[in-house]
Amino acid sequence: MSWGKEFVELDKAIHDRASFDCGEVELNAFIRTKAAKHMKAGISRTMLLPASVPLPDGKYPICAFYTIAPSSISRETLPKKLIKKLPRYPVPVFLLAQLAVHLEYQGQGLGKITLINALEYLWEINSHMRAYAIIVDCLNEKAEHFYSKYGFEVLCCHNGRARMFMPMTIVEQLFQK
Repeated sequence: MSWGKEFVELDKAIHDRASFDCGEVELNAFIRTKAAKHMKAGISRTMLLPASVPLPDGKYPICAFYTIAPSSISRETLPKKLIKKLPRYPVPVFLLAQLAVHLEYQGQGLGKITLINALEYLWEINSHMRAYAIIVDCLNEKAEHFYSKYGFEVLCCHNGRARMFMPMTIVEQLFQK
């Protein structure tokens, strides 16, 4: 099975959420039971890369997905060198809340492709609604290693997990045309 050509918004009528398995119970449960509800409530958006061929029931398996949401952080959690230029109220950020690749596609570069798509999507949003950075709360050390490989830096520990960030100025350098 191969993946499709572009990321699209989750549509539970045409995407098979039940068969998704990335090897992480929490991420599997999110895409199966929470992602569509969160989108309907207006608190996040889940984008996915469907398989190129549908299942016999007509639904498309999910090869990879990411979920984004608006958020804010206390300026005091940022490195001291960055604090000077920021206001004294919570700093707006984008939260890369979830990112997962189906087990069948792991090790083929789809994680990198998914992250790049998420960063580019958030960079486009940033042209309309500004945020200071993109943050991610790492599920485990494997995720922390993945994000650090692509330039995310550890910010702090949040809810027992490493919280990492990438300033939008860095994202802008990646996609500036």
